[in-house]
Amino acid sequence: MEVEEKLRELAKKLLDSKEVDVVIGYGKVHDDRRRGPVFITDPADVDKLVFDERCLNNLAGYLNKRYKLLKAEFDRPAVVLKGCDAKAAVGLIQESQFTPEDVILIGVCCSGVVPDYDSSYGERPFKCQVCDVHRPKNVAHVIGDLPEDEPLLEYTPSEEATELADRPREERYAFWRAELERCIRCYACRAVCPLCSCERCIADSNQPQWIPTSGHEIGSWSWNIIRAFHLAGRCIGCGECARACPVDIPLDLLNQHLRKIVSERFGYVAGLDPEAKPPLITFKEDDAEEFIR
Repeated sequence: MEVEEKLRELAKKLLDSKEVDVVIGYGKVHDDRRRGPVFITDPADVDKLVFDERCLNNLAGYLNKRYKLLKAEFDRPAVVLKGCDAKAAVGLIQESQFTPEDVILIGVCCSGVVPDYDSSYGERPFKCQVCDVHRPKNVAHVIGDLPEDEPLLEYTPSEEATELADRPREERYAFWRAELERCIRCYACRAVCPLCSCERCIADSNQPQWIPTSGHEIGSWSWNIIRAFHLAGRCIGCGECARACPVDIPLDLLNQHLRKIVSERFGYVAGLDPEAKPPLITFKEDDAEEFIR
């Protein structure tokens, strides 16, 4: 409750002083069991802001291509971010989706969140199992008293992702073929991912058509694999894709594997330094070239 009170005090101060004209945070949705995004523009409404283990959404999603729409309505927004959300904001700054000077980032210390009360996420461990930043970094304000996390030098995937990566190639292929054939091409993973920021997704292009639009196996396989490749070196591991998937495909396992490869080959972990250049959009003369045959 102390965190909520401090968050509300800060929000009221920012709105009263006209430093911001909206605070995007978490509020109660439908009933007391769920949390969702709320836009607070009146200082008298700051009591609607809440923060607890049910605040699942990555609100950095309002700072990607949606930021243009946000900016058209609000001159200077403030956004509440957990540690993983703040890493997504770093990635969006690197890709010039928004300018840090134009947005107030409010970091809230987070010890972990729990699945939706009606989630079909099943028996799999939730996304916080691989969280490495509990105290947000690269934000204007930090609320909470969790200590600084140890500097992250390399990425370590979950035991589940490691076990899957260690299986023989044939078993990995069978696993993903069985999982991805359930895909219904709803694009919930794309909609919820803050780093899916293309104005026009490759999946929507038909001249040329890179990905079949129908929901058969080839199209579903192409969509999910290409999306994972596009997130290589960019995914910050918030786990929203797996949470949002209505057919419970463990998309986070695929992303974790690619994050591990990028960490090992390039010594890079996404979401830590706004000034850093992601390795797959830059070139260095000493880059490994073992893939060239």
